[in-house]
Amino acid sequence: MAKEMIFNCTEHETRVAVLENGLLTNIYIERTDESGIVGNVYLGRVVRVLPGIQAAFVDIGLDRTAFLYVADIGPDLTDLDYLITDEDGNGDEEAVEFERKFFRSEHAQHVEDIITEGQEILVQVSKEPIGSKGARLTTNISLPGRNLVFLPMVNHIGISRRIQDEDERKRLREIIEKLRPEKQGFIARTVSEGRGEEELKADVDYLTRMWETIKGVKDKVSVPGLVHREIGITLRAIRDIYTRDVSRIVVDSKKEYQRIVEFMKTFMPKAHYYLEYYDKKEPIFDFFGIELDISRALNKKIWLKSGGYIVIETTEALTAIDVNTGKYVGKRNPEETILNTNLEAVKEISYQIRLRNIGGIIIIDFIDMQNEAHREKVFNALKEEMGKDKCKTNILKISELGLIEMTRQRNGKNVDRILCDTCPYCEGKGLIKSKTTVCYEIFREIEREGIRTLATTLCVLANPEIADLLLEDEKNTIEKLEEKLKKKILVKVDKGFHQENFEIIALQ
Repeated sequence: MAKEMIFNCTEHETRVAVLENGLLTNIYIERTDESGIVGNVYLGRVVRVLPGIQAAFVDIGLDRTAFLYVADIGPDLTDLDYLITDEDGNGDEEAVEFERKFFRSEHAQHVEDIITEGQEILVQVSKEPIGSKGARLTTNISLPGRNLVFLPMVNHIGISRRIQDEDERKRLREIIEKLRPEKQGFIARTVSEGRGEEELKADVDYLTRMWETIKGVKDKVSVPGLVHREIGITLRAIRDIYTRDVSRIVVDSKKEYQRIVEFMKTFMPKAHYYLEYYDKKEPIFDFFGIELDISRALNKKIWLKSGGYIVIETTEALTAIDVNTGKYVGKRNPEETILNTNLEAVKEISYQIRLRNIGGIIIIDFIDMQNEAHREKVFNALKEEMGKDKCKTNILKISELGLIEMTRQRNGKNVDRILCDTCPYCEGKGLIKSKTTVCYEIFREIEREGIRTLATTLCVLANPEIADLLLEDEKNTIEKLEEKLKKKILVKVDKGFHQENFEIIALQ
């Protein structure tokens, strides 16, 4: 399977696409003014302890207080045995969270016995704020490197479950035992398989230095305050998503290209052979056909090749996916038509779940099948397809109503929540592209038009709110585009334009 990583980097936004055989399978987006906070370490203050739900609210300096469950409070339980999970939501699903074993009642603890209101506490964000919920925190600080995850608060050595060879697991454990600081832990990530002691030592040295820096900053920062910021999406993608089956990495920013080169020199020296700098005039996502796939990921209705279709509806509580035969009438009996449509839908559904990063509860309404063997076939096909997913899933059998209930580990926001705002035209019943997304589309279209035309002036006709954003908040970007394209860019208001609509006119 040919796997590629494509980086589109601008001053306002970084997008990372993962392609498999030329097909977009994952898209990661981070905007400069909306950068994620997962992995950040804060010195926070406990503002409220809630014994009823065994959690506490912690002020870490964000708009909303974050919450800390009793199960995520770790240092008092470092003598317990831990079961290392295989999920961290960063594309490689390494172990950075702990599931405590409460086999004996004396190990149970209550949040009110551990922390008190007003207490200062060092915490790390484990989950982004979603909807009205604040960020989720943990006191089990984990610092991921390329090959290892450092657990400064836990005396433990873990090996990724995906490394199944017992001799290799033993070899890695012995190296880590030799290298690790006393009473501190490390987890070997899947990519550490086959790595030598020198490469692992580079991770140990880098991560232990980082921890010493964090401890030094902690003593100086005011409460609440940021102690450590996780690396940006470019290096994070190289660290967490790149695996040996990636045959090509293409970056369209010279600055980010150089940063990746330096990172690779330290942690993955052989990987730079697969790294390319993209310097063509055509936008990189247009060249690889990625923009069309992203647009498709925002559609509620997805047509299947046979003529059937699926409809995806996302709410705050769950995502509902409906399968329909549509134009497909089949060639044989109705049961065969239904089975073929459902099997085709299985592949598209699993693909869309990954691409859109749909998490939480998912209900799939397949076309009802009377034949039990057909129901089993569809269930097994879905289980096989979702088995390719890096995020943890749990799938239940098809119910009598023809429904499949499943859960998928939440890993940040859905793509539509990143790219879209609640629609003011339909009072929240649907979604439209956000003003920021439309502005960025305009910038990309300006670059395309600037390449195509010899005109010295480009005029942008846009909705009043979009025009205001272009002339105020995005004024610097417009000026830089003028300098880059050697053309004058004018922005004009058209009150008849919908927020998503715009037009670029080349003027002489």
